[in-house]
Amino acid sequence: VQLVESGGGLVQAGGSLRLSCTVSGFTFDDNYAIAWFRQAPGKEREGVSCFSSADSRRYYADSVKGRFTISSDDAENTVFLQMNSLKPEDTAVYYCAAVLGIHLGIGARGMLRSGRYDYWGQGTQVTVST
Repeated sequence: VQLVESGGGLVQAGGSLRLSCTVSGFTFDDNYAIAWFRQAPGKEREGVSCFSSADSRRYYADSVKGRFTISSDDAENTVFLQMNSLKPEDTAVYYCAAVLGIHLGIGARGMLRSGRYDYWGQGTQVTVST
């Protein structure tokens, strides 16, 4: 399984970016969960959003609810993270992560725990300027 992120960059506060994560090694017909994490310098890795195919649920960290949206293009095996109303505190390296299997009834905290995920991309830098 390989995950390749793209779409990071430099944006002013209040702006938008869309990150992409292209997946190979499994298809979106399988059971899986895909998540976005981020890590700022000197801070722990933080779960941002995830999608569980078993129940088509989307989860978001409180810090991004209402601003970020996770979606997918099944034909392209690609997951997106649309980030709007960006803030300087959103500055971080953003990682895409995946795990196969059925994940039900776990809740946001469990689904956004980094230890749940087996496969990781290399990360893409997002910098939000004031």
